[in-house]
Order: sequence, then C-alpha cells, then structure tokens
Amino acid sequence: MNTFFITCALTGSAILLFQLVLGVAGISDDMDSQSGADGLHVGLDLLSVRALSAGLAAFGAGGMLGMRTPLGIVAGLVLGSVFGAAAALGVAWVMRSMLRLESDGSLQLENAIGATAHVYLGIPPLKEGTGKVHVVVQGRTVELSAVTAHDAPLLTGASVVVIDVVGSGVVEVAPEAAILPSEVTHAAP
Repeated sequence: MNTFFITCALTGSAILLFQLVLGVAGISDDMDSQSGADGLHVGLDLLSVRALSAGLAAFGAGGMLGMRTPLGIVAGLVLGSVFGAAAALGVAWVMRSMLRLESDGSLQLENAIGATAHVYLGIPPLKEGTGKVHVVVQGRTVELSAVTAHDAPLLTGASVVVIDVVGSGVVEVAPEAAILPSEVTHAAP
C-alpha cells in the first residue's frame, strides 16, 4: 500500500511541476477547462487540473505519513483523504482569488460618453481642428483630443460634455450649457 501512496504523491507532484514548467516557458498559462475572465464563477473549481493534482499529491503524502502510525492503512487512508481534500480546496480557493484579481484595464472611450470634461487646450469651432480635454473615464483622469461641432470655440477651462467618440483617441464635445439629451449618441454606463 505504501507504493500506492508514493505513486499518488509522485504523479500529483509531476503534474504540478509540468504545469509550472509550461507556464514559465510561456507555452501554456492554464491547463484547466476555464481560465481568465471566463473562470470568474461563484464556486470553487475543485475539478481543475491544478486542484486535482495538488489533492493527489497531498493524498499520497498524507497516506505515507499515516502508514507510519500503528493504525497503518486505516490511518493512511484517513490522513491521505484529509490532506488531499485540504490541498484541493486550498488550491481551488487560491486560484479563484487570483482570477478575481485579473482585469483588462483597457480604456474604453465609449465609457466617456455623457461625462463632463474640462477643456485643457482650446477647441476650434465646427470641427476645424482639435483641442484637448480632461475627463474621468473608468475611474481615472485622462487627456483626450477633442473636436466640437459648436459654432463658437471652446476656451480653456470650459465645462463640456462628451457626446461621441469620433476616432481613435478623439471625442466630440459640446458646451455643457448647450447640450441636449438627444445630442448624446450613447448613454454612459
């Protein structure tokens, strides 16, 4: 029976080591069925390769430890089961916690639509050129190029509302006092 526990410990450890080597080499960042943002689920993923292999390795180690007691195989199976379950639960919990830390963090300019901005560099009228605005998007202040269809220039310090995204890094704005709800092409989230 000791051979069984040793085989379990070595097999589980080998799988974990193999995953580590592949991850470091950049060949595979996850052998589990769910990864990244798709893996953000409510429960623990106890059937993931990592959790199962950690449980198998801990089951083998606990079984070998239990075999050294006077109760022999009974203690080996009990300790192995307890150690294996604890390791699988621990790894599943750690993986779920790490997946929650993942976020894209990419700035989505569409999220600026409807937000109030402040003119940093004056904006020429009738989309004749670009200026700059400061606006809070996704919890951070960003500087964006801006144009306006308004018939008067927008001066530095003026409050404006972002009404559309017209290009890569370029938003269309209108004076805050002159904005009509129908001018905003998309509602801000």
